[in-house]
Amino acid sequence: MTASSRRGSFVARYFAAAPRAAWLWLVAFAVATLVVLPALHLFTPAGSRLHISDFAITVGGKIMCYAVVAVALDLVWGYAGILSLGHGLFFALGGYALGMYLMRSIGHDGVYQSDLPDFMVFLDWKNLPWFWEGTNHFLWALFLVVAVPALLAFVFGLFAFRSRVRGVYFSIITQALTYAAMLLFFRNETGFGGNNGFTDFKRILGVPITAPATRAVLFMLSAALLTGTLVLGRYLVSSRFGRVLTAIRDAEPRARFLGYDPLWYKLFIWTLSAALCALAGALYVPQVGIINPSEMSPANSIEIAIWVAVGGRGTLVGPVLGAALVNLAKSWFTVAFPELWPFFLGLLFILVTLLLPEGVVGLVGRLRRARKPT
Repeated sequence: MTASSRRGSFVARYFAAAPRAAWLWLVAFAVATLVVLPALHLFTPAGSRLHISDFAITVGGKIMCYAVVAVALDLVWGYAGILSLGHGLFFALGGYALGMYLMRSIGHDGVYQSDLPDFMVFLDWKNLPWFWEGTNHFLWALFLVVAVPALLAFVFGLFAFRSRVRGVYFSIITQALTYAAMLLFFRNETGFGGNNGFTDFKRILGVPITAPATRAVLFMLSAALLTGTLVLGRYLVSSRFGRVLTAIRDAEPRARFLGYDPLWYKLFIWTLSAALCALAGALYVPQVGIINPSEMSPANSIEIAIWVAVGGRGTLVGPVLGAALVNLAKSWFTVAFPELWPFFLGLLFILVTLLLPEGVVGLVGRLRRARKPT
């Protein structure tokens, strides 16, 4: 068999792993978010009905970043059976890594017109901390975005999975990890802005961060990351690796008996999931204009799990729907009934767990099957 025929058979098997309708929807989403919506934002007048406002572009980009995090959690929870309540930590670390670059890019345009970030001048820091060195270079910051959360996830996962920590115990220690990190970042002496975090960004790669073109590019990058995450996720779960991962989820002792070492399968998907969260966090920060320790709150990580549960875990597309639906509901509730949102979120999780264990995607599937003639 020639190399080209092998590649052709691989592509055929890969695209056959999902229904044609699913790929058509993905292509339509990519065209809409990478071409149509940015064009309507940039090239239509503000008064036009077709114009996409700065607010809509920013909210759309933010929700797509959330959707990437939801898909990343689905890879470890839906397909590996690992419920993490600490994915908000990886998301925040990616945001902080890029935030360091954005703070350095302010230059002398800050309040104190100093070479140091404003919060360091305010706290009477005299020199830049060693771990800030090189963060004025975008490529180094991008490396930190991926490397720091991935390394933390790898080390943490290595000890946890090697010790065969599973189930609720693993969920608890991931929540403890993110809570400890939040408390650490709240301290002023750690060099990350304390409770205020990073804000007042001016530019990215020399371009004003609030310019319409910049917002459109960040929106497109968020869409590209989400599309790539879905394609990568589909490839992984439909491959031999994915089948072994599901076998470990359903019967880990049996998979171990058959000769598979669950440690490296779980560690790979866990580390990859952390890196995807970090990339989403890095794209989130320049769009919302701030990153602070509240992003590491255990409540945020629990909310990520709710997105996956609402959409339907183990489906890839379900978490995207869940992240969009819950965050759009949150935007409305926090304006109309701000004090009721936590209660609504808790009630939503309870109802989904009891009545819709397969989430929105499962409900749609059941309705479609019920409509088919017997």
